[in-house]
Amino acid sequence: MKQTISLIVLLLFVLVGHTQDLSYCLEELTAPDYVKAVAKASETCILPIGVFEKHGAHLPLGTDLYLARELSLRAAGREYTVVFPWYYFSQINEARHQPGTISYSPELIWQVLQETLNELARNGFKKIIIVNGHGGNNVFLNYFGMAQLSKERPYTLYWFQPETSQDLVEKVEALTQHDQYDAHGGNRETSMMKAANPEVVHTDRASEQSGVDQERLKHLDKLYTGIWWYARYPNHYGGDGSKANAKAGELLLNSHVEQLVETIRKIKADEKVPSLEQQFHQEAENPLKTKQ
Repeated sequence: MKQTISLIVLLLFVLVGHTQDLSYCLEELTAPDYVKAVAKASETCILPIGVFEKHGAHLPLGTDLYLARELSLRAAGREYTVVFPWYYFSQINEARHQPGTISYSPELIWQVLQETLNELARNGFKKIIIVNGHGGNNVFLNYFGMAQLSKERPYTLYWFQPETSQDLVEKVEALTQHDQYDAHGGNRETSMMKAANPEVVHTDRASEQSGVDQERLKHLDKLYTGIWWYARYPNHYGGDGSKANAKAGELLLNSHVEQLVETIRKIKADEKVPSLEQQFHQEAENPLKTKQ
């Protein structure tokens, strides 16, 4: 009897240990383990999106990639979700004048994102969460999300959008500095990189170029023009990262991780969005029959 119990305990230990060893990084999974990972993740996948672009003179071109991936991996470690490898097909026309910018055509970034989602769905994922690290994607992703309604999809797409409270900003600034602009490569982004990947951060170079808003379109209010970012920040640097530090970065990262973990759990349990999508597409097939 004792031997039987011991054997059961040993088997459970092996099984639990094996499950815990299952990587949440898609690129690390074997094909058989991938099948297990899809099930363990409740058919949920994170797609962290970044870009290759200048971040002042002190941060690497892949800053947005590093941060989107770091956030996703930290969250997946707490709430198991499969994380897609580095994804850098993004909207970045506004930085084409700066060295190292990889700017794909608008048509290509749309097609690659759509086909990536299609392939993830074909491989078993029913819920896909975009974690975007690149501000230049915001308008693109909003429209892309709306355009998903153009036809019925075998998956539901979610876009994680964390909030940074004023209280958190004040705590970060108490550890670093007040950054009047802090738009791109500034105090907060540099602090997060100091926490996530300090070996590629060069804060001693942060003052080599200006991150001050040039306000070159200040005379034209109440309008939008595509050159707006270049008009404000031609150095592709907005803010001051010179006094950033890892402790402040951890505060920011931890806040976003907490929000993402909670969001993943809600998405796994969510039945409302898929149900509404199904209802919408049924009604869209014959709008004259939609109840008025």
